[in-house]
Parts: sequence; C-alpha cells; structure tokens
Amino acid sequence: MISIIIASVNDRQLAGVKENITQTIGVPHEIIVFGNKNGKIGLCELYNRGANQARFDILCYMHEDVLIQTQNWGKIVINSFKENQKLGLLGIVGSKYKATSPSGWSCYGLSAKRGVIIQGFKHEDKAPIEECSNPDNNSYEKVACIDGVWFCTRKDIALSLKFDEDTLKGFHCYDIDYSLTVGQKYDVAVTFDVILEHFSEGSFEKSWMQEVLKLHKKWSDVLPRNIDMFDKKQIQFVEKRTFRFFIEQAKKNGFPAHKIFAILWTSRFVKYAGLKNFLKINLFLLKKLL
Repeated sequence: MISIIIASVNDRQLAGVKENITQTIGVPHEIIVFGNKNGKIGLCELYNRGANQARFDILCYMHEDVLIQTQNWGKIVINSFKENQKLGLLGIVGSKYKATSPSGWSCYGLSAKRGVIIQGFKHEDKAPIEECSNPDNNSYEKVACIDGVWFCTRKDIALSLKFDEDTLKGFHCYDIDYSLTVGQKYDVAVTFDVILEHFSEGSFEKSWMQEVLKLHKKWSDVLPRNIDMFDKKQIQFVEKRTFRFFIEQAKKNGFPAHKIFAILWTSRFVKYAGLKNFLKINLFLLKKLL
C-alpha cells in the first residue's frame, strides 16, 4: 500500500492527478494533500509532515502537474522495494553523475540521464517530447540523483532520514539533497517501467541559483557523485560544461560577478576539471559577466 504526498497550488491540476492516480495505481493507497497556494511553506517541511502523517509503508512524493500513463504502477513500485532491500529512493528521471560544479540534477555534456518521461512545456511554445536514455534496455538502474517530479521511498527511511528543511526552505534542490542523503546508506535508482507525462519544464530563476549554492556548500566534501564511473576526461568535460551553464544562468539573473568568481575559486572545480579548464572557465566568466 502506498501513501502519496502532494503539495498543491492548483485545484484543477490536483483534481486531475487525483483521478489519474485512482485510475492507474492498482493498489490500495491514500493521497495526502498540503495546500500551499501562498508558497509560504517549503517542500522539505511539507514532505516531512507528509511522512509523519502517512499510514502506509511506501511513500510517493509527486507534483500535481503530471499524469501517469502506466497501469498498475503501484505494484511496480512495491515490487521494486521488495526485490531490492538496499533500494532507498526510486525516481522516474535521474542522472548517473552529480557534478561538483553548481547545478541541478542533470548531467551536462554526457548522456547520463535515465528514465522515461513525456516532457511538456509551459514556458516555451513547443510540442511535448519523449525523453529516455536506456542503452542497456534495463527496467531499473542506479543513479546519483533523481528529479523531484515523482519519487518513492520507504516510510521508515523517510522518518529516519528527513528532508533538510533547515537548509532548503523553498521549492528547489530538495530532490538532489535527498538523493545525496539517502545515497549515503542506500541505493538511489530510476525505473523504466513507469511512464509519466509532465506538463511543465523547469526554470532557472535567481531563487533556484541561491538554493543550488546552499546545496553545494552543504555537500562540498561529497561531490561529485559518480555512479557510472566516468573517466577523468569525461569528468573534466562534464564539469566544464556544467559550470559554463551556471555562468550563463547567472548572467540572465543578474548574479554578481564577484560571487561567481568566489564560488569558482573556493570550489573543487580545479581538482576535477583540471587547471586548463579552470583557466578557461575564468576567461569565459570574465567575458560573460564583466
């Protein structure tokens, strides 16, 4: 049995996803909803409340702007945890590598994304696209971190390893932070057997950047997380591309140049990207932000 936890800001989307869950989950369940239209409570705090209120042994945290297309997906989730006692977190999209460069969950520069999702767009005039990277045709694969659109864990894990509501008080990076927390003791993985349609893409506004920096400060001694065992050359490429992307977002959001320089010089970028790439990023930063 599964307890589903949703933070809601849109009544119409909530009604749609509740109906979708009832029609597709295929196992006894409950839906715990926290209304948060004013956005005053962060997701970490709400998700911890949900774990405390849940009646069932498996918890599923999900956004409301989604539809699950797979029938009996609840049975897939339950069986995944039964078959792998080391499994601590199961998502639908994730990355094999989490960079030490400031970033979200995805891996820039290499095909490290895993999972099946039909991605819609709210901020761009684009048709939905199906995204999947599963070269080995697996049903399940370990990753470094998952995306927060949909993920499941055991209740006992959620009660012992809580979401960090002291550090992350908003709506960003809770998924990466929780992946890294759970990943210290358990496997983090994605399933290819559950297909989800997501109606909006992520955005990289200033609040996202601020939360990313908090996340990377917290995990500076742990990152990067390398599940796929990328080699030195691949890591250097990923770190360079990832920091370049962060710089571009910093420029769009008017982030002060001196702060970006401070992040670069105090990070472990040079250790993993190499001195040559470190100097290149400094030059790129000068051109972009000064």
